[in-house]
Amino acid sequence: MLAGRRKPLVAGNWKMNGASMSLDAARDIAEAAAEASDFVDVMLCPPATLISRLDMRCAGTPLLIGAQNCHAEQSGAFTGEISSEMLADAGATAVICGHSERREYNSESSARVKEKALAAHRANLKAIICVGETETERRAGKAADVIQTQLAASLPSSSTPDNTIIAYEPVWAIGTGLTPSPNDIGEMHSGIRLFVSDILDQARGAGMRILYGGSVKPSNASQILALENVDGALVGGASLTAEDFVPIFRHYVPLAAVALEMDDLQETETVSG
Repeated sequence: MLAGRRKPLVAGNWKMNGASMSLDAARDIAEAAAEASDFVDVMLCPPATLISRLDMRCAGTPLLIGAQNCHAEQSGAFTGEISSEMLADAGATAVICGHSERREYNSESSARVKEKALAAHRANLKAIICVGETETERRAGKAADVIQTQLAASLPSSSTPDNTIIAYEPVWAIGTGLTPSPNDIGEMHSGIRLFVSDILDQARGAGMRILYGGSVKPSNASQILALENVDGALVGGASLTAEDFVPIFRHYVPLAAVALEMDDLQETETVSG
């Protein structure tokens, strides 16, 4: 990547999926990530039960490991919760804060999301702060206002491009197979960048990575990831297998590099055959 440019990030959110057998798929993804590491950062966010084992299984590769949630406190009598410090100790380098499913099913407010983002920063984890509107809000023409309200209340004033990533995930597109038009995605990402520049400062706004999430898959990734101000993707179901996930982040690898990689693979197969 050129100096000063935002390096793209493609992160996979496994949600409540995955067990020991999933580690082989993770290793395949990690090896593909190594081939693309000059062009894109690749991350997997497995269930907390797999973080430590995934870290060991993918040691020596550039694969980044994130978590899906954290508690705001460092420790205490919070049965069933996991602190950001515990996640860092297990091998995570980032944590998703305020995914729409947590906002909806766990009644997480933007104020709570901000507390979790601050907890992530406290443990030297990157906070991936999620925002997104519902279908009703979009049809009412309120999408931009909803996103700005969520950002204003969720984004700590201490956020920087080094400790914070924003993920725009329209709620109505998550897991539905639906996606906004490229124009709608581009407009929203541009608006988010301008708003972040206003509430933080221009330098931080310009440097902050803004990911798109919402039914990203191999068939639509190239169109989405080519949009201005889209700095990568937060991928759901398509991140569970190397077959689906690798083609998404390979979008960033120049075609010449992909062709060379395929030639090397064919030579290896010929020699071994």
